[in-house]
Amino acid sequence: MERVENTRQAILDTVCNGLLTHEQKVTGLERLAESLIEVIDLPRDYPGLKEAGVICDLNESNCPPQPRYIVPDYSLLFRKGCKYLELPPPEDLDEALNVLSIFIRHVPSVTNFPVFIGFLDRLLEPFVQHEDRDAARKKIGLFLRSIDRTITDSFCHADIGPEETLAGRLILECEKAEPKSVPNLSFLYDPEITPEDFALLAAETALGSAKPSFANHRMFLKELGGDYAVASCYNGLLAGGGSYTLSRLRLGHLAATVQSLDDFWPALENAAETMMAYMDARIAFMVEKSGFFETNFLSIEGFIQQDRFTAMFGLVGLAECVNSLMEKEGKKDRFGRSAEADVLGVGIMNRLDELVKAHRNPYCADIPGTATGGHFLLHGQVGIDSDVGESPATRIPIGEEPDELSDHLSHCGLFHRFFPSGTGEVFVVESTAHRNPAYLLDMVKGGFEKGGRYFSIHSSDSDVIRVTGYLVKRSEMDKLASGKNVLQNTTALGLGSARNARVLERKRR
Repeated sequence: MERVENTRQAILDTVCNGLLTHEQKVTGLERLAESLIEVIDLPRDYPGLKEAGVICDLNESNCPPQPRYIVPDYSLLFRKGCKYLELPPPEDLDEALNVLSIFIRHVPSVTNFPVFIGFLDRLLEPFVQHEDRDAARKKIGLFLRSIDRTITDSFCHADIGPEETLAGRLILECEKAEPKSVPNLSFLYDPEITPEDFALLAAETALGSAKPSFANHRMFLKELGGDYAVASCYNGLLAGGGSYTLSRLRLGHLAATVQSLDDFWPALENAAETMMAYMDARIAFMVEKSGFFETNFLSIEGFIQQDRFTAMFGLVGLAECVNSLMEKEGKKDRFGRSAEADVLGVGIMNRLDELVKAHRNPYCADIPGTATGGHFLLHGQVGIDSDVGESPATRIPIGEEPDELSDHLSHCGLFHRFFPSGTGEVFVVESTAHRNPAYLLDMVKGGFEKGGRYFSIHSSDSDVIRVTGYLVKRSEMDKLASGKNVLQNTTALGLGSARNARVLERKRR
């Protein structure tokens, strides 16, 4: 009864919240309604681990109506159109942008907004070739502006690269001219495929608009095959599929529950197994009872296929976990600052990797030649706005970054290899880098050679910044902080992370 009363109060608070837009209120009310229903059989130890903050469900519904992340096959849309939406295949650039605009508004996710809107350069390239360049740039620019004003969530994501395209250049030129926080954008980069001047344009654009981020195409390709996409923050997923769910293990909180390093290993195993059992229960409801795959047009018309879905075993706070365990062992070693601490971090990741790969789910993708394997995929989760004293994924805590950039990149290489469904690092560079985008590109190349997976870069004077894995505008955070409502709902997340996780205090390079 207490839970029901608390939810009723939360509903009233949402309705009366003057900082929320109408759309943000509707989304919030929907989540509160879903929270009143409990349809999942929870594992025995789950309530206690959740109460202790060790397992976090990232506010997913207790009654999940659809997968968390959906990555449609947009090439099928352009080849065959969509019967449900009465959309024929596009024949020119105007029709292509119109078809995309309509279709993506019907792609759900945990946020009710699409987390992937396609390989935009590949989709638009055939149509751009038949357009005047300036006219094409204007049309693409208006389309991107429309996305920013109607998909009011920075987890909306598009990809370009690794091959050079005229459409890709126009997209970068538009983002450089009018920096926006939506959509998020990844540049799939392989120095052996991507021309240098195209990559330099991407680096130059990133300085002022915090996008695109650079994804290690060679690494993702080896793990997920040719039909992969980078969606939401930096999530590596199968195109035409997605991820049923994402839960996260808060390793710093787990370390706080044990007395010694010897106690930690069985606690880690129990927490991981409990979280995976919880994820199994969520997926079973989604597939067996929700009816999503039987009734949604995306599945019926083949834009997604259930056997291309996986689930993401997320984690945060490896740094705090290692530091805590070192203290319990009477040592002063710090994660990212000590070889012994980093060895422990790698050991923890090796054990988690073993546990996750040993756990099979009957509904998770098992595609030969990829890392899917019928099990969950490890994911370096970006953190949430309420996290205090717990660093995203395997990142070094802000304020403790290595003095030398090369050391920081090498540290990324130690851990990024564990996360086929995505992890990344954020670098802030001094504004003088605007005069030398080649420096950024060299940094990315060097980082990829050391085993880095995904790097996000922006200038210290950029209005658009990357918070942890998503984009916001500083000016919009200031507006929200002054008591005015803002268009993007992720601005509130960014403001919370700025206050709780010091994301505006990253070391400048």
